[in-house]
Amino acid sequence: MELFQDAEFWVGMALVIFVALMVWLKVPGMAMKTLDARAEKIRAELAEAERLRKEAEALLASIRARREAAEIQAAELLANAEAEARQFEVEARARLEEQIQRRAQIAEAKIAQAETQAAAEIKAAAAEMAVEAAAAVLAKRAQAMSSDPLIDRAMADLAAKLQ
Repeated sequence: MELFQDAEFWVGMALVIFVALMVWLKVPGMAMKTLDARAEKIRAELAEAERLRKEAEALLASIRARREAAEIQAAELLANAEAEARQFEVEARARLEEQIQRRAQIAEAKIAQAETQAAAEIKAAAAEMAVEAAAAVLAKRAQAMSSDPLIDRAMADLAAKLQ
């Protein structure tokens, strides 16, 4: 009975009773269930993380494809804009040339009209001067004729007779 007085015996007994109590209360099963639940939760989180990673990769690939498509479209738009700008430049130059030619023709027509008008004015002025010269010549001749003494006397006699 010395065994019952030994402290190590009682520690061993307490340990055996404790382990038996744990087994009887199904603590290892509950611990396993808790660990299994935790492992399942971690698996679910890993699966979700994998799904999110794949979704992110797909989204990244989609974004890259759209970016490449946008770059191609931007290059095409730039090329089209440059072509249109060249075409507008050619058309603008052609319209400018036409406008310059039209204005030159209008200016030439105005110059010709001004020349015709100037010639007509010169002819009119020359005719007017000729008329004035003729009038002056006729006036001088008329003065020369009126200074004829016979005509002067006849005019005076006529004036006296008419009164």
